[in-house]
Amino acid sequence: MNAFVFDVAKRFRQPSQQDGYIRFVSKASTTGIGLGCAVLILLLSVMNGFEYELRNSLLKVVPHAEIFAINSDGLYPEPEFIENLEKDTLVDKVFLLNKAPGLLQAGKNMKAVSLVGVDKEYLLNKFGNRQQGIDQDSATSSHSDALHNQLYSQLSASKNGILLGRTIIKEQNIKIGQQIQLLLPSNTEDLSFQAPKSAWVTVVGELKVGGELDNLLGLLNKAFLADLLGFTDEVTHIEIKMHDPFDAFTVVRKHGNQFSQLAYMSDWTRTNGHLYQDIQLIRTVVYIVLTLVIAVACFNIVSALVMSVKEKSKEIAILKTIGASNRHIASIFLLKGLYHGLKGALVGTVIGVLLAFFLQDIIAIIEWVAGTQIISSDIYFTGTIPSKLSWVDVITTSGLAIVISVLATIYPAKQAANVKPAENLH
Repeated sequence: MNAFVFDVAKRFRQPSQQDGYIRFVSKASTTGIGLGCAVLILLLSVMNGFEYELRNSLLKVVPHAEIFAINSDGLYPEPEFIENLEKDTLVDKVFLLNKAPGLLQAGKNMKAVSLVGVDKEYLLNKFGNRQQGIDQDSATSSHSDALHNQLYSQLSASKNGILLGRTIIKEQNIKIGQQIQLLLPSNTEDLSFQAPKSAWVTVVGELKVGGELDNLLGLLNKAFLADLLGFTDEVTHIEIKMHDPFDAFTVVRKHGNQFSQLAYMSDWTRTNGHLYQDIQLIRTVVYIVLTLVIAVACFNIVSALVMSVKEKSKEIAILKTIGASNRHIASIFLLKGLYHGLKGALVGTVIGVLLAFFLQDIIAIIEWVAGTQIISSDIYFTGTIPSKLSWVDVITTSGLAIVISVLATIYPAKQAANVKPAENLH
């Protein structure tokens, strides 16, 4: 391509007064490409945000992998087995825990709760961050490390202390420092009914995890829950924390098959994997649908260029008579179509990037104006619509729009190159 091609393509982009419809179709195609790019970048950023929150919020608390007892007798943590787990380079931490279902009774109210007996190391490792963690009460809500350490110390120092999810505390109208009754089922070999085990516990703090866990989880002192279950050296669960949660499926089965006792194996893909699968499914559907939107907008370029070829047939014939080759003519219309694709992709990319960067601020304004919360952290594992921009997605989206727009110009460019000077000049 030379300066002649660029100069003629620039002149052909300036429509005459008679081709207003062509001008409208060209602008519509550019707008469609830009809109498709902007929405695709925004929605991919939202999907990336949900995946990031899944990894760093929900999967920080949800067990990556577990080996747990099949009955009420518990498991004996074999030292050699635990040592092999800890030596695995894919494994970050191994925790020996007691877990049990129970009922909380506060006055006349009763609430089912999933109890976990923990120590200070487990609390700090699983809940000790600034995004999600433990608050002593709503009036003194603070996520400082000092408050965390204070609450961990309270749970460790108080043998019968319990940390409850904030939804449980809110719905059951429980106060920090209040004593409530805890009921645990009594298991019998002949499946006969026995009165539940009962204990009084003191609520020492509030858990803020997110989603259904806030309505289900209760943390007790590890030794206290072991006494209630009648355990000495036994545990109910061996929990495995991975460096990468996506290795959990392979690791738990590799080591679980070497465990000498009868036990169940589970990982987060079985209990919460549907969330990740939903995110990936939505990402795929969004990509397909919006790519088709961009493609439809690019087909408008075809329409506009075909009409432009027909309208400029005399000019094309004149260019050929003064020496322009078919290649030059085709290049002129390729550049003209590429201009609309580049313009739409550039504008759409800028808008999409800005929306992705400021999405949470925009959502906050909408929630303030509407007086409602779009996503409730009591239901979902995040309290807002997250956004995490990926420049790979930005480049892929804009590149895809440009490629489709170039492909859309091939047919009109060939039609322009095939214009016969003798048929259009008389």
